[in-house]
Amino acid sequence: MFPETLHWLNGLREHVDDSRLRCGPAPEVPAAVYAAERALLATHLVAWLDTELAGLLAEREAVSHGPDPDPDPAIVLTTTGTGLAAATDVLGRDDPLMRDHRRRFACVTEREYRLWCMRHPDPGHRMHINHWNWLKTRVPPQRWPAFSRYPLREGEVYWLHRTGTTGVGRDRRFCHLWKWNGAVASLVKPFIDEAVQGL
Repeated sequence: MFPETLHWLNGLREHVDDSRLRCGPAPEVPAAVYAAERALLATHLVAWLDTELAGLLAEREAVSHGPDPDPDPAIVLTTTGTGLAAATDVLGRDDPLMRDHRRRFACVTEREYRLWCMRHPDPGHRMHINHWNWLKTRVPPQRWPAFSRYPLREGEVYWLHRTGTTGVGRDRRFCHLWKWNGAVASLVKPFIDEAVQGL
């Protein structure tokens, strides 16, 4: 990792620590929702680290057109408060792979990331890549007709799982449709149509 990348990454971590002290605790969510969301986000993060990250970094190196990209970039995970807890679980594991990942990771909310990048831009993602992993657990009912091919039963609601990566060549953006019945989250349709990306 270039010294300037490490400086940028440490600055982001300090910015996040400071802003969280000022903002106070995140709003509480029901325990069952929290547990299901945390498990789903942790599962995705483990799969992404184990099966996708190495290939994405190789693609980044092969297609990079910018000046002098860091071959060992920082990795910024943007997620929700629940996703931050899931990332802490995953990255806190005591094994060599996770220790290596931990040194280059910052786990932040989308707002924290955007504010940092406004003040400390990284044009062309020279120093970092960004992976996002979050759930929209409150899809407004007026948006439900977009999923009419996947009807709900009484007591169920839709969840949208958003994932993607930028800074590795071609951007990846995915959206997966889930349903929640108050006790269990179930995958309804992976890789749903781009038309719902604005939800």
